[in-house]
Amino acid sequence: MSTMPALPFSKIRTAAGLAFLSGEMPFAADGSIPEGITAQTHLTLERIATTLATEGLSLADVVSVNVFLTHKEDFAAFNAAYASHFSDPLPVRATVCTELVAPARIEIAVVAALRG
Repeated sequence: MSTMPALPFSKIRTAAGLAFLSGEMPFAADGSIPEGITAQTHLTLERIATTLATEGLSLADVVSVNVFLTHKEDFAAFNAAYASHFSDPLPVRATVCTELVAPARIEIAVVAALRG
C-alpha cells in the first residue's frame, strides 16, 4: 500500500471567482495506486471531480489543467483517458514529464471557474 502523509497545503481554495485544486494523484480509498496510466488517469480525474463537487462544481467548470507524467511513453494512453472526461469547451492544458514524490505515474492540478 502506498500512502502519502498529511502535507501542509489546502486541497482546494477559492479566490477571485476561481477554484484552485492542489495536485491530485491516483490513490484509491485504501491508499493503493492502480496499475497503468489509463486506470491512474481515470482515478485521478474522478478524485478531482469529487473535490470539485464540494464547491458545487464539476469537470465541466475546469478552465485550466496542469498534468505531470513520469513516463513520456504514457502520453497517448493518458490523452485518450483524459479526453473521455472533458468536452467542449476544453480547458487549456500543460503537460510535462517529471519525477513525482509518490510512486504514481501521474499528478493533475486544475483551476475551475466558480458558478454564479
